[in-house]
Amino acid sequence: MPVKGKVAENIYEVNMEEEFDFGVIGSGPGGYTSALNAAAAGKKVVLFEKDLIGGVCLNRGCIPTKTMLHSAEIYEMINNSNDFGIDVDDYKVNFSKIMERKRTVVDKLRSGLERAFKNAGILTVNAKAKIIDKNTIEADGKIYICKKIIAATGSHPRILKGMEYDHKFILSSDDVLNFEKLPKSMVIVGSGAIGIEFSRIFSSLGVEVKIVEIAENLLPLADIEVSKRVERIFKSQDIEFLTKTSVNKIEKCENSVKVYVSNGKVFNASCVLLAVGRVPNEIEKIDGVSYIGDVTGSIQLAHFASKQALEEVADIPFDESLVPFVVYGEPEIAWVGKREQDLESGTYQKAMIPISALAKSNCDNALDGMMKILVRENKIIGAHIVSKEASSLLQQLVISMQMGVTTEQLKAVCFAHPTYSEGILECLMRLK
Repeated sequence: MPVKGKVAENIYEVNMEEEFDFGVIGSGPGGYTSALNAAAAGKKVVLFEKDLIGGVCLNRGCIPTKTMLHSAEIYEMINNSNDFGIDVDDYKVNFSKIMERKRTVVDKLRSGLERAFKNAGILTVNAKAKIIDKNTIEADGKIYICKKIIAATGSHPRILKGMEYDHKFILSSDDVLNFEKLPKSMVIVGSGAIGIEFSRIFSSLGVEVKIVEIAENLLPLADIEVSKRVERIFKSQDIEFLTKTSVNKIEKCENSVKVYVSNGKVFNASCVLLAVGRVPNEIEKIDGVSYIGDVTGSIQLAHFASKQALEEVADIPFDESLVPFVVYGEPEIAWVGKREQDLESGTYQKAMIPISALAKSNCDNALDGMMKILVRENKIIGAHIVSKEASSLLQQLVISMQMGVTTEQLKAVCFAHPTYSEGILECLMRLK
């Protein structure tokens, strides 16, 4: 029999037969990993999503940007195909098809996720959810009683005072994913992963890109030698960037913007992308509720949220100091663990090689990059890679670090030739 309770001055009917083991708010990586793994363990799950299934990662983040990046990389390969003995004539960028493919990929993955929820018996509620207490959620005028609540409500692009998004000239990362045509020029403010990846996409497709970064180097969260290598690559690709520079003012004109920066320069551009990070979505914190992913204000990576989810629902712990970071494009940029600038001289060993030393990189004409491994007491404490396949290379080192594999044990591994992976062995063999 329905039980009536008063919440926020309204009367809701509570059907006690619809109690759930887990109530999950948000369907991004943290949310869908929580829901699917709880359901796989035989738990009764209700999932709430006020927007599109898949969250920011699937709809406005990881997946659409990587899809666009791949199109840009193919265009770059065609531009350079003559170096490989292949002549290609009469080709051009069809931006509408790039965006159509992006939508197709996103729609396909979203549909797959929706089917997975249905097949797992997860009740999906497409409405905004409000947490009443640690066991109660209200959504669309109905109350849901849950033994455990997990909130994975994500983040949104940071807003800078005086430079608020107008979604025409001053843009967020969400806005540029909805472009119908390529702008002629763009100023990108910020050079974290978002800024670097979009600069690669648009410069490859012929957009004149300028990057403004307030920190001393591009990609300021990376190891200093990685940052310097990225700067060198960008210079070779004619991507203009200014470091130790801030934006003083953005002035909107009839069909363009003027960007005034702290060194006195003024840039004219079609638009400005503010790639200045993301901030957690507002949500009331209630004792007894688990908060995971971007909303915690911690590491804002999809795989970090997924691991937090597995820890919550499957009791699988993980080492937060070994979360890998990857910036996509060619070459990829990836790192884990300690940065050299954070270590005291004399307390570690460093092994480093240029990627051009590897036979495979010469076969692929992918010569830009480096690999650096930091070691203390025969254990790897940090790894930093700029290379084709860097994301896969790094994962081998993450596993080694997680399992406590020594450098001597890694040297005993037989690496295939020619591969990028054998760079790990080449690097370690340079340790004194």
